[in-house]
Amino acid sequence: MSVRATARVVAERDGLPVLESDGPLALRRTRAGGPYTRVTVVGAMSAPLGGDRLAIEVGVGEGSRLHMDSAAATVALPGRTPEAAAYDISLDVGEDAELRWLPEQLISARGSELRMHTRVALAGTARLVLREEQILGRHGEETGTLTTRLTVHRAGRPLLDQELAFGPGAPGGWDGGAVLGGHRAVGQLLVVEPDFGDDPPEPRQFGETAVLTPLAGPAALVTAVAPDALCLRRLLDTALSQVAPSGAARG
Repeated sequence: MSVRATARVVAERDGLPVLESDGPLALRRTRAGGPYTRVTVVGAMSAPLGGDRLAIEVGVGEGSRLHMDSAAATVALPGRTPEAAAYDISLDVGEDAELRWLPEQLISARGSELRMHTRVALAGTARLVLREEQILGRHGEETGTLTTRLTVHRAGRPLLDQELAFGPGAPGGWDGGAVLGGHRAVGQLLVVEPDFGDDPPEPRQFGETAVLTPLAGPAALVTAVAPDALCLRRLLDTALSQVAPSGAARG
């Protein structure tokens, strides 16, 4: 039987007025350093499976700072039905607020099909550090079908709209030299910082397989591919320390 669940978080300066777990999405307030309130997503059961509809909704109120992560990787698995699973994430960050969205990897297991869409709405003075990591197949196995989309609006205007598709159900060429080049880990790091408006980061390369691209707004996007999850995390951590050193230190 398919699962439908929506977990919700609302962070304000004086705490967490909303912290609602649902189904396999268990939310826990955990210890944080610095000025952040920290919430960790703890998987309460195996999900997403084929046909599941999961969602997380996050609101960060004016002037508040929220750090969200997860206790373990999310593994997309085949279910009893051939229907694709869906995982929708909605992040809303208010004026002078900051969100650090740093979950563990999403693993696409053989035979699974998952469609994931992350939507971000930022106020004009909001700050964001967002990391996404996709691992195509568990150790020694082929990948499932995975489609991810990241849509970001800032002050009501589009900042980024990017879609990636991998696996048997994806358009041809996804594993070729122009996309993955045989790698099995891919990730994105998005940093939105109002101070970039006066001092934008320069395009640069991290190692042989990661690159920083300034966006048309006070933001920078790092995209990377790697042979495995560990190498990918090292690339993105290096990029974060250089693109947003103060934010990395606070987190």
